[in-house]
Amino acid sequence: RLIRAAHIVACQDGRHVHLKDGCLVTEGDSILHVGPSYDGPADETIAWPGVVTPGLINTHAHIAGSPLDKSFVEDRGPRQFYLSGLFEFLPARERAMSPEGPPACIDFSVPELLTTGTTTIMEIGIHGERTIEACVRHGLRAYVGQGFRSGRWYTDDGKTVKYQWFEDEGREAFERSVAFCETHERTHGDLIRTFITPMQIDTVTEAMLKRSRAAAEDLGVPYALHAAQSVNEFQEMARRTGITPIEWLRDIGFLGPGLIMGHAIIPGEGTWANFAGSDDIGILADTGTNVAHAVWVFCRRGIAMESYARYRARGVNMTIATDTCPQSMVEAMRWTAVVSKMVDRRTEVATAADVFESATLGGAKALGRDDLGRIAPGAKADLILWKGASLTMTPLRDPLKNIVFNAAHTDIDTVIVNGRVVVEGGKVPGLDEAAVARRLQDAAEAMWAGMGSGDWAGRDVDTLSPQSLPPFR
Repeated sequence: RLIRAAHIVACQDGRHVHLKDGCLVTEGDSILHVGPSYDGPADETIAWPGVVTPGLINTHAHIAGSPLDKSFVEDRGPRQFYLSGLFEFLPARERAMSPEGPPACIDFSVPELLTTGTTTIMEIGIHGERTIEACVRHGLRAYVGQGFRSGRWYTDDGKTVKYQWFEDEGREAFERSVAFCETHERTHGDLIRTFITPMQIDTVTEAMLKRSRAAAEDLGVPYALHAAQSVNEFQEMARRTGITPIEWLRDIGFLGPGLIMGHAIIPGEGTWANFAGSDDIGILADTGTNVAHAVWVFCRRGIAMESYARYRARGVNMTIATDTCPQSMVEAMRWTAVVSKMVDRRTEVATAADVFESATLGGAKALGRDDLGRIAPGAKADLILWKGASLTMTPLRDPLKNIVFNAAHTDIDTVIVNGRVVVEGGKVPGLDEAAVARRLQDAAEAMWAGMGSGDWAGRDVDTLSPQSLPPFR
C-alpha cells in the first residue's frame, strides 16, 4: 500500500519530523519506506490530502468498566477523601454492576478507542479473555494484564479508608495472572501481548510486589502499578513506612525501566503532600521508571499533576493514557498540554510536540518497543489518517498544533493497525453502533437501579450523584 500525503509525521534519528508532500509504503504489517518520493510497485495507492501520523499508545485503561462512569462520577469528589472518587464511587459502581456490564463496556470501549486515536491499549482488569476477543475482532493492538491484590480498601462510615487483607495475600490471583501471560503473550500474530499488574501500592504487600517484578522479568513483559494516585494513599503509605510511596518502592527495588506507573500525581514535593525533603520526581527519573499520565480522571475533580512539564524536564519518560471516559487520546493530549500550562503558568511548556511524543515514542519506550509510535522503515504499520480540510482542522500549517489544540476525534478518517484498516470514514467496519450503545445503556440502567446495594450507606444513584437539573413539573 502506497500512501501519498500532504503531511506525514515521520520519524528520523529517534524523533518526529514533518514531511510535506511525502510518501509512505506499507507491506504486510510493517512500514517499508518513508520519503519524499517512491517509484516502486504498489498494489494500492491512496492520495491523502490531510495528515498521516503514527497511531497513539494509550498506556493505562480499564475498558471493562470505564464507560459506566458517564453520567455518574462527574461533579462529585468527597472532600474527606481529597476529591478522589476511589473510595466511594468506584466501589459502588463495581458492586452495582450487573454481569452484563463488563462485556457491554468492552464491546463499547474498543470501537471508542479506535475511532479516537488509540492503536495500542494497555488494559488493566480481570476480564482478559473477553478483552482479547474484542480487540482481535476489531484489530486493536493490546497489552492485557490481569489485576490482583493482597487486600482491598473500603469505607464503612464515609470518613476513613480502611483495609481488609486476604488470607492468601492474593497469591491465587497472582498465579492466574502469570498463567494468563504465559498463555496469551505474543498471540494472534503478535497483536496481543501481556503485562503483570499488581493493582495498587496500598493493596499489595511488599512480598507480592517483589514477586510481581520478578515474574515480569522472568516472562519478559512489562509491569504496572497504581501509585501516588491519591492523598489518602500517600498518607496511608507514609503512616506504614515513614517515607513517601515512591521512596518506598525505590527502597524495595520495585522501580525501574520495566515499570509503567499510573499515575504518580502525588509526589512528596508537591503541594498535595507537602512532605519535606522529597525528590520523588527525581527518583522516577533516576530509576528509569515510566509514568502513565491520565490527566482527565483527576482534573475533572480539580486535581492536577504538578506538573507534566516538570516531570519531562527532570527526565521522566512520560506516556499518555485515558484511564476513564471519554477514552479519547485526542482529548487526553489536549488536556495534558493545557493543564500543565495552567499549573506552571507558562505557555511554552507542554507543547503539542511534547504531548504527541509522549503519546507515541514515550509509550513505545515504556513498552520496550522500537517498532511502535513512529513512521519509519521497519516499524509496525499503525497509522492514523487525519482530515486536512474540516471545520476544526482548517487552516492547516502545523499538523501537531492542529491535532493537539484544535482537532476533534471526527477528524480521524482512517486508522490502520498492523497493516489492517480498522477504521474507515470514521467508522469501524461492520459495527452496529446502535446495538453497542443500547447494550451499554441497558447495563447502565441496571447499575443505577442497583446502586443502593453497592454503596456502603445504601444511597441510591440520585443521592450519590444528583442530577444537574431539577425535573420538569
